[in-house]
Amino acid sequence: MTIRTILVDDEKLAIQGLQLRLEAFADVEVIGTCANGREAIRAIKTEKPDLVFLDIQMPGFDGFSVVKGVMEIEPPLFVFVTAYEEHAIRAFEANAVNYLMKPVDEAKLADTIERVRQRLAEKRSAEEAEKLKDVLAEVSPESLEEIASSEETETSSRYEKMINIKDRGQIFRVDVDSIEHIEAAGDYMCIYTGDNSLILRETMKDLERRLDPRNFQRVHRSTIVNLDLVRQVRPHTNGECFLVLESGAEVKVSRSYRDVVARFVH
Repeated sequence: MTIRTILVDDEKLAIQGLQLRLEAFADVEVIGTCANGREAIRAIKTEKPDLVFLDIQMPGFDGFSVVKGVMEIEPPLFVFVTAYEEHAIRAFEANAVNYLMKPVDEAKLADTIERVRQRLAEKRSAEEAEKLKDVLAEVSPESLEEIASSEETETSSRYEKMINIKDRGQIFRVDVDSIEHIEAAGDYMCIYTGDNSLILRETMKDLERRLDPRNFQRVHRSTIVNLDLVRQVRPHTNGECFLVLESGAEVKVSRSYRDVVARFVH
């Protein structure tokens, strides 16, 4: 799978440097470069790339204007590259894959390309599934209804609804939906339900398997949050931010898990 890519930056040296770093990825093909926002909009509409690395601060049309300018077509994935940290939350609002600071760090670029690969794989799998469903809808509507019903049943039954927690010599039955967030401390998990906290002896990896990922997502190396109980996203420094939960508790989202925030602002 080749990732067709366009680079947008009004600084020629910045484009050259990024293009050089991208040569390390055999599946990334740079099909064009643009020096301003207007050029970028034309190129994106014409070439229909998979990915665009986009500078934010440019004369005339800035990076966010470019995103708005291609919304009438199916937009590519965007990665913002900039020298200004204060644009991080707006990057989330644009549902960017990532937000890279200049000069671009090679390790962070590698992490970004891996995220792009995952997003594209998920997108293409979803497209193939939709095509199949369209065919079934025409030739066998009853089969499509059976598939939808079985998918819903399988998803709902796969994950825990209640968790038994032995804490302080007692066994507590905790409704999973009431859990606000979970923090890891070695092989122990601190389970917070807003008005209570309990200790569960289990690894985070094992606990994640028991929770529905549509509701529970990791936002830090040692923290899982119930997305349904997030009430506010508050920006912080260095591309990080805080999630304010229903109880008023605040949980930091590290740079590595910023994709989660896009769910609230897209």
